[in-house]
This record gives sequence, C-alpha cells and structure tokens, in this order.
Amino acid sequence: QMSNNSSITHFLLLAFADTREMQLLHFCLFLGIYLAALLSNSLIIATIACDHRLHPPMYFFLLNLSLLDLGSISTTVPKSMANSLWDTRTISYYGCAAQVSTFVFFVTGEFYLLTIMAYDRYVAICKPLHYGTLLGSRACVHMAAAAWGSGFLSAVGHTANTFTLQLCQGNAIDQFFCELPQILKLSCSDSFLREVGLLVVCFCSGIGCFFFIVVSYVQIFRAVLRIPSEQGRHKAFSMCLPHLAMVSLFVSTAMFAYLKPPSIFSQSLNLVVAVLYSVVPPAVNPLIYSMRNKELK
Repeated sequence: QMSNNSSITHFLLLAFADTREMQLLHFCLFLGIYLAALLSNSLIIATIACDHRLHPPMYFFLLNLSLLDLGSISTTVPKSMANSLWDTRTISYYGCAAQVSTFVFFVTGEFYLLTIMAYDRYVAICKPLHYGTLLGSRACVHMAAAAWGSGFLSAVGHTANTFTLQLCQGNAIDQFFCELPQILKLSCSDSFLREVGLLVVCFCSGIGCFFFIVVSYVQIFRAVLRIPSEQGRHKAFSMCLPHLAMVSLFVSTAMFAYLKPPSIFSQSLNLVVAVLYSVVPPAVNPLIYSMRNKELK
C-alpha cells in the first residue's frame, strides 16, 4: 500500500533552533517537561491502582487519562529531544507513520475520555442520587473502552488514508513531530480529499463532544450556584473551572492546528500551537486533576 512513496525513505522535521546552545536549551526544557509528566502521571496511576479507596468512577477515568497522557507525550517529545541532542532533523518513513498513528490514537482517546469525565462530574453534582446506577462499574468500563476504541479506529483510518497518498512536494515537515496537516501539504494527488473528508467527520464528532462538555458544565454551574454554603460553591467551582479551562485549551489549539486555512502560515505559530495541544496537557493534567483533590493528595 505504501509503494506510492517508495522514493521517500525519511522525513525532515522542523528544528526548534539552529544554534547548538539553543538546541541544548530545547533538549533540557523538553526533558524537564517530559520527566515531570512521566513522574506525575505514573504517580497518579500507581496511587489509584494501589489504593482501594480510590476506586470510584472519577478515579478510574483519571487513571485512564494518565495512561493516555503518558502515551501521547511519549510519542512526540522523546524524538524531538533526540533530534536536538544529536543535531539532526530526520525521522524514518515508517517511524513517521508510527508517530502519526500512535499520536492520533492517544489524542482522540483523550478527547473522548475528557467528554466522559465531564459527564461523570455532571452526574455527581446534578444527579447525585442516580450516580450509582448511571455510573456502575460495568458502565464505566464500557465508556473507557469506547474512548480507547474510538482512538484506535481514528488512528487506523487516518494512517491508512494519509500514507497511501502520493507525496511529491519534498519530505520536509513544518512541525517538530509528524502532524497530519503538515504531511497532507506534501501530497500532490486528488485522493488527499479522502483524508480531508475524514478530518471533517472527526471535526464534526469533536464539535459534538465539545458541545456536550460545555452543556454539562453549564448544568453543573447552575447546580453549584444553588448550593447555599459559600464553601461548597467555592469547592465545586475550583474543581470544575480548571477542567473546563484545560479542555478548552486542548480543543481550541488542536482545532486550529488541523483546520486553519493554508494562508495562515507561520512556523513559530505552528510550533506554539502544537506545543499547546500535544505537550502542555499531558504535563498539566495531573496537577489540575489531582492537586484540587483531597483524597488523591
């Protein structure tokens, strides 16, 4: 299936810096972020897995989120760090295909899981008496499996579509990892419309999820404002607002990266947006979802 691109054996990724000092600075910065994400997500996974008191649905979903975060940041950051350290820009053709498929898998799964987590908070705050029936252990497992499964289907579809295209616009990718929109720019066949169509379908389902998240939080805030005690309102807001802020950052930057018109082109803007949706959430999610949580602390 990949015979179209037999002439391309590797791609050139975008370097963060040209001078050796800046390359090493980029390496150190990414290493710090990566280790922080690795440590914090691993701590959450270990804590939830080992403590039987942390087995309500909220923590089960948080454990899954940490697994997806670990996967997504491990797909993009180590290769970028290695390239900066060894002063190279290359990634093999199959390495790029693997990076696309795993990144789409983890990021899609994470987005669906964030939608499920918003529903979990909505039921906990707005329908507490029905919490046990609506979010029983079997329902939670099915929901988490659906998030992972949707990530898998999305990854297979995008990778199969993209890497059967004929690429004839060179092999330089304007991003620090193999990002779908940047690979599509290298295509010269009309069949790239298939991939654009798939992106539009994913965009529509993404808008549906985001709309569901927003509606859930509106209902939550309405319920919270009816809480008589100031302390109760403060606790609910302090838990929900950071969640909503992170989801908004994740969705808005990912949508911008995948749907912006080609006329808006700036390498530095591309880099900033990619870092905001691929590197920041996995590093910051553990803080947002655990530091506000007494039981997890």
